[in-house]
Amino acid sequence: MDKIPITPGGYQAAQVELKQLKSVDRPAVIRAIAEAREHGDLSENAEYHAAREQQSHIEGRIKELEGVISLADVIDVTKLSGSIKFGATVELIDEDTEAEKTFQIVGETEADIDRNLLNIRSPIARALIGKEEGDSVEVRTPGGTKNYEVVRVRFI
Repeated sequence: MDKIPITPGGYQAAQVELKQLKSVDRPAVIRAIAEAREHGDLSENAEYHAAREQQSHIEGRIKELEGVISLADVIDVTKLSGSIKFGATVELIDEDTEAEKTFQIVGETEADIDRNLLNIRSPIARALIGKEEGDSVEVRTPGGTKNYEVVRVRFI
């Protein structure tokens, strides 16, 4: 299988979440299932079915995180420099609205647009790869074409 690029912060967050799921959430849901079983008829026991559904979600997430951790290619972005690539923190100006935006380009598993962590496979990230400070970038997104100017590229 292919390695999954991930920042040290993303790798640590995956490990912390996995530990939480295994040591706290999994035992809690097992207790909830046991308590719900004590209430009798399982076919009409909403607590039992909710706990089983939560257990399924937890086990699925554990498998997903174990897969990410086992295939992780942790890239120390502080040792990188030059043009935009994985791990770069990029400051942009929207050439139409003059709005400033800052993104860090990260792997799929740690992407979170609300925290300005941009998936490396997103249209914006793909358009930015290889660009440098001062470059103009045209990005084709599902919402239309946007034009940005690269103001600053950092590896932090």
